[in-house]
Amino acid sequence: MIVFNLYLKTPFGKMYSTNPDVKRIAELIGRTAGSVALRLANFASCDPILQQRGIKGMTGGSKQCQPYWDEFFADKEKFVFETEQVLAHYQKTSLEKKYKRVLSDISDNLTGKDKERIVKTRVNQNVFRAIILANYDSTCALSGIDIPELLVASHIMPWADNKEERLNPENGICLSSIYDKAFDQGLITFNDDYKTILSSKIKANVGKTFYADFFEPIEGKQLLTPEKYFPSKRFLEYHRDVIFNH
Repeated sequence: MIVFNLYLKTPFGKMYSTNPDVKRIAELIGRTAGSVALRLANFASCDPILQQRGIKGMTGGSKQCQPYWDEFFADKEKFVFETEQVLAHYQKTSLEKKYKRVLSDISDNLTGKDKERIVKTRVNQNVFRAIILANYDSTCALSGIDIPELLVASHIMPWADNKEERLNPENGICLSSIYDKAFDQGLITFNDDYKTILSSKIKANVGKTFYADFFEPIEGKQLLTPEKYFPSKRFLEYHRDVIFNH
Protein backbone atom coordinates (compact mmCIF):
# COMPACT_ATOMS: atom_id res chain seq x y z
CA MET A 1 0.00 0.00 0.00
CA ILE A 2 2.88 2.36 0.77
CA VAL A 3 4.54 1.72 -2.59
CA PHE A 4 1.21 2.21 -4.38
CA ASN A 5 0.92 5.54 -2.56
CA LEU A 6 4.42 6.39 -3.81
CA TYR A 7 3.50 5.32 -7.35
CA LEU A 8 0.66 7.83 -7.47
CA LYS A 9 2.97 10.64 -6.32
CA THR A 10 5.99 9.81 -8.51
CA PRO A 11 6.59 11.13 -12.06
CA PHE A 12 6.77 8.30 -14.57
CA GLY A 13 10.35 9.13 -15.50
CA LYS A 14 11.58 9.06 -11.90
CA MET A 15 10.66 5.53 -10.83
CA TYR A 16 14.25 4.45 -10.37
CA SER A 17 16.25 3.20 -7.40
CA THR A 18 18.37 6.34 -7.02
CA ASN A 19 15.34 8.61 -6.65
CA PRO A 20 15.57 10.00 -3.07
CA ASP A 21 11.85 9.35 -2.50
CA VAL A 22 12.26 5.72 -3.55
CA LYS A 23 15.26 5.32 -1.25
CA ARG A 24 13.36 6.95 1.63
CA ILE A 25 10.39 4.59 1.27
CA ALA A 26 12.68 1.58 0.89
CA GLU A 27 14.40 2.41 4.16
CA LEU A 28 11.06 3.02 5.84
CA ILE A 29 9.65 -0.42 4.98
CA GLY A 30 12.93 -2.36 5.22
CA ARG A 31 13.39 -3.13 1.54
CA THR A 32 16.04 -2.30 -1.01
CA ALA A 33 15.59 0.70 -3.27
CA GLY A 34 15.84 -1.66 -6.23
CA SER A 35 12.92 -3.77 -5.03
CA VAL A 36 10.77 -0.68 -4.48
CA ALA A 37 11.63 0.62 -7.96
CA LEU A 38 10.73 -2.78 -9.42
CA ARG A 39 7.38 -2.73 -7.63
CA LEU A 40 6.70 0.75 -9.02
CA ALA A 41 7.28 -0.67 -12.49
CA ASN A 42 4.93 -3.53 -11.64
CA PHE A 43 2.22 -1.04 -10.66
CA ALA A 44 2.79 0.77 -13.96
CA SER A 45 2.10 -2.48 -15.81
CA CYS A 46 -1.35 -2.66 -14.16
CA ASP A 47 -2.20 1.01 -14.60
CA PRO A 48 -5.21 0.97 -16.96
CA ILE A 49 -4.63 4.55 -18.08
CA LEU A 50 -1.07 3.75 -19.14
CA GLN A 51 -2.26 0.52 -20.77
CA GLN A 52 -4.58 2.57 -22.97
CA ARG A 53 -1.51 4.49 -24.18
CA GLY A 54 0.36 1.25 -24.92
CA ILE A 55 2.76 1.58 -21.95
CA LYS A 56 3.28 -1.86 -20.44
CA GLY A 57 5.75 -1.44 -17.57
CA MET A 58 7.16 -4.55 -15.86
CA THR A 59 4.51 -7.26 -16.07
CA GLY A 60 6.24 -9.79 -13.80
CA GLY A 61 4.51 -8.68 -10.60
CA SER A 62 1.11 -7.88 -12.07
CA LYS A 63 -0.71 -10.59 -10.09
CA GLN A 64 0.45 -9.06 -6.82
CA CYS A 65 -0.28 -5.47 -7.93
CA GLN A 66 -3.63 -5.79 -9.70
CA PRO A 67 -5.69 -6.12 -6.48
CA TYR A 68 -4.44 -2.70 -5.33
CA TRP A 69 -5.58 -1.09 -8.58
CA ASP A 70 -8.93 -2.84 -8.21
CA GLU A 71 -9.33 -1.38 -4.71
CA PHE A 72 -8.29 2.06 -5.90
CA PHE A 73 -10.85 2.17 -8.70
CA ALA A 74 -13.57 0.62 -6.55
CA ASP A 75 -13.33 3.47 -4.02
CA LYS A 76 -10.54 5.97 -4.62
CA GLU A 77 -11.27 8.11 -1.56
CA LYS A 78 -11.32 5.18 0.84
CA PHE A 79 -8.21 3.48 -0.54
CA VAL A 80 -6.05 6.60 -0.87
CA PHE A 81 -6.88 7.56 2.71
CA GLU A 82 -5.99 4.05 3.91
CA THR A 83 -2.60 4.21 2.17
CA GLU A 84 -1.92 7.52 3.94
CA GLN A 85 -2.85 5.94 7.28
CA VAL A 86 -0.45 3.04 6.68
CA LEU A 87 2.30 5.43 5.60
CA ALA A 88 1.83 7.56 8.72
CA HIS A 89 1.99 4.43 10.87
CA TYR A 90 5.35 3.44 9.37
CA GLN A 91 6.55 7.01 9.84
CA LYS A 92 5.62 6.65 13.52
CA THR A 93 3.23 9.58 13.47
CA SER A 94 -0.48 10.30 13.05
CA LEU A 95 -2.34 11.89 10.17
CA GLU A 96 -3.31 14.74 12.49
CA LYS A 97 0.35 15.51 13.18
CA LYS A 98 1.52 14.90 9.64
CA TYR A 99 -1.14 17.19 8.18
CA LYS A 100 -1.24 19.66 11.02
CA ARG A 101 -1.09 22.68 8.71
CA VAL A 102 -4.09 21.72 6.57
CA LEU A 103 -6.10 20.49 9.58
CA SER A 104 -5.29 23.35 11.95
CA ASP A 105 -8.55 25.24 11.42
CA ILE A 106 -10.82 22.32 12.36
CA SER A 107 -12.81 23.26 15.44
CA ASP A 108 -11.98 21.43 18.67
CA ASN A 109 -15.72 21.02 19.15
CA LEU A 110 -15.94 18.87 16.05
CA THR A 111 -15.77 15.17 16.90
CA GLY A 112 -16.79 11.73 15.71
CA LYS A 113 -17.90 11.08 12.14
CA ASP A 114 -18.01 14.77 11.23
CA LYS A 115 -14.36 15.24 12.15
CA GLU A 116 -13.35 12.00 10.45
CA ARG A 117 -15.07 13.12 7.24
CA ILE A 118 -13.28 16.49 7.18
CA VAL A 119 -9.89 14.94 8.00
CA LYS A 120 -10.35 12.37 5.23
CA THR A 121 -11.33 15.08 2.74
CA ARG A 122 -8.39 17.34 3.61
CA VAL A 123 -5.86 14.50 3.52
CA ASN A 124 -7.17 13.23 0.19
CA GLN A 125 -7.12 16.71 -1.31
CA ASN A 126 -3.48 16.98 -0.26
CA VAL A 127 -2.69 13.64 -1.88
CA PHE A 128 -4.50 14.70 -5.06
CA ARG A 129 -2.30 17.79 -5.20
CA ALA A 130 0.82 15.61 -4.85
CA ILE A 131 -0.42 13.32 -7.65
CA ILE A 132 -1.13 16.18 -10.05
CA LEU A 133 2.09 18.07 -9.32
CA ALA A 134 4.06 14.87 -9.90
CA ASN A 135 2.18 14.31 -13.16
CA TYR A 136 3.39 17.69 -14.43
CA ASP A 137 6.82 17.52 -12.76
CA SER A 138 5.80 20.43 -10.50
CA THR A 139 5.39 22.80 -13.45
CA CYS A 140 2.41 24.91 -14.46
CA ALA A 141 1.01 23.38 -17.66
CA LEU A 142 0.43 26.85 -19.12
CA SER A 143 3.08 29.23 -17.82
CA GLY A 144 6.02 26.93 -17.04
CA ILE A 145 6.24 28.27 -13.47
CA ASP A 146 7.95 25.57 -11.39
CA ILE A 147 7.69 27.01 -7.88
CA PRO A 148 5.50 24.51 -5.97
CA GLU A 149 4.15 27.18 -3.61
CA LEU A 150 2.55 28.92 -6.61
CA LEU A 151 0.99 25.77 -8.09
CA VAL A 152 -2.50 24.35 -7.70
CA ALA A 153 -3.95 20.95 -8.59
CA SER A 154 -6.92 22.22 -10.58
CA HIS A 155 -9.91 19.91 -10.77
CA ILE A 156 -11.45 19.76 -14.24
CA MET A 157 -14.72 18.37 -12.93
CA PRO A 158 -15.11 20.16 -9.57
CA TRP A 159 -14.64 18.23 -6.32
CA ALA A 160 -18.29 18.69 -5.35
CA ASP A 161 -19.71 17.63 -8.71
CA ASN A 162 -18.60 14.01 -8.90
CA LYS A 163 -17.46 12.05 -5.86
CA GLU A 164 -16.22 9.07 -7.88
CA GLU A 165 -13.80 11.18 -9.92
CA ARG A 166 -12.40 13.42 -7.18
CA LEU A 167 -9.10 11.58 -6.99
CA ASN A 168 -8.89 10.48 -10.60
CA PRO A 169 -5.48 11.63 -11.92
CA GLU A 170 -7.17 12.37 -15.28
CA ASN A 171 -9.33 14.95 -13.50
CA GLY A 172 -6.50 17.34 -12.68
CA ILE A 173 -4.22 19.87 -14.33
CA CYS A 174 -1.27 21.59 -12.63
CA LEU A 175 -1.77 25.35 -12.98
CA SER A 176 -0.31 28.42 -11.35
CA SER A 177 -2.66 30.32 -9.08
CA ILE A 178 -3.97 32.89 -11.58
CA TYR A 179 -4.77 30.29 -14.24
CA ASP A 180 -6.27 27.93 -11.67
CA LYS A 181 -8.65 30.70 -10.59
CA ALA A 182 -9.51 31.56 -14.19
CA PHE A 183 -10.15 27.87 -14.97
CA ASP A 184 -12.22 27.38 -11.82
CA GLN A 185 -14.37 30.41 -12.66
CA GLY A 186 -14.90 29.33 -16.25
CA LEU A 187 -12.87 32.17 -17.75
CA ILE A 188 -10.59 29.78 -19.62
CA THR A 189 -10.98 26.18 -20.74
CA PHE A 190 -9.28 23.64 -23.04
CA ASN A 191 -10.40 21.82 -26.17
CA ASP A 192 -9.87 18.14 -26.93
CA ASP A 193 -6.44 18.95 -28.37
CA TYR A 194 -5.52 20.47 -24.97
CA LYS A 195 -5.37 23.98 -26.42
CA THR A 196 -6.49 27.00 -24.40
CA ILE A 197 -9.79 28.77 -25.09
CA LEU A 198 -10.45 32.22 -23.64
CA SER A 199 -13.93 33.35 -22.62
CA SER A 200 -15.54 36.46 -24.08
CA LYS A 201 -15.26 38.06 -20.64
CA ILE A 202 -11.49 37.70 -20.75
CA LYS A 203 -11.28 38.81 -24.39
CA ALA A 204 -13.22 41.97 -23.51
CA ASN A 205 -9.98 43.16 -21.89
CA VAL A 206 -7.93 43.27 -25.08
CA GLY A 207 -5.63 46.27 -24.95
CA LYS A 208 -5.13 46.18 -21.20
CA THR A 209 -1.68 45.44 -19.84
CA PHE A 210 -2.73 42.41 -17.78
CA TYR A 211 -4.41 40.86 -20.83
CA ALA A 212 -1.25 41.28 -22.87
CA ASP A 213 0.87 39.89 -20.04
CA PHE A 214 -1.20 36.94 -18.86
CA PHE A 215 -3.91 35.95 -21.36
CA GLU A 216 -2.90 36.88 -24.88
CA PRO A 217 0.18 34.57 -24.67
CA ILE A 218 -1.92 31.55 -23.68
CA GLU A 219 -4.75 31.79 -26.24
CA GLY A 220 -4.55 28.63 -28.32
CA LYS A 221 -1.55 27.44 -26.31
CA GLN A 222 -1.32 23.69 -25.77
CA LEU A 223 -0.98 22.31 -22.27
CA LEU A 224 2.35 20.89 -21.19
CA THR A 225 2.53 17.15 -21.85
CA PRO A 226 2.03 15.34 -18.51
CA GLU A 227 4.22 12.53 -17.21
CA LYS A 228 1.55 9.83 -16.92
CA TYR A 229 -2.04 11.02 -17.09
CA PHE A 230 -3.51 13.24 -19.79
CA PRO A 231 -6.60 15.25 -18.83
CA SER A 232 -9.70 13.23 -19.65
CA LYS A 233 -11.46 14.54 -22.75
CA ARG A 234 -14.75 13.57 -21.13
CA PHE A 235 -13.98 15.81 -18.15
CA LEU A 236 -12.81 18.63 -20.44
CA GLU A 237 -16.10 18.41 -22.33
CA TYR A 238 -17.96 18.68 -19.02
CA HIS A 239 -15.92 21.76 -18.12
CA ARG A 240 -16.68 23.41 -21.48
CA ASP A 241 -20.38 22.60 -21.24
CA VAL A 242 -21.03 23.30 -17.55
CA ILE A 243 -18.29 25.56 -16.15
CA PHE A 244 -16.99 27.64 -19.04
CA ASN A 245 -18.51 31.09 -19.56
CA HIS A 246 -18.50 31.42 -23.32
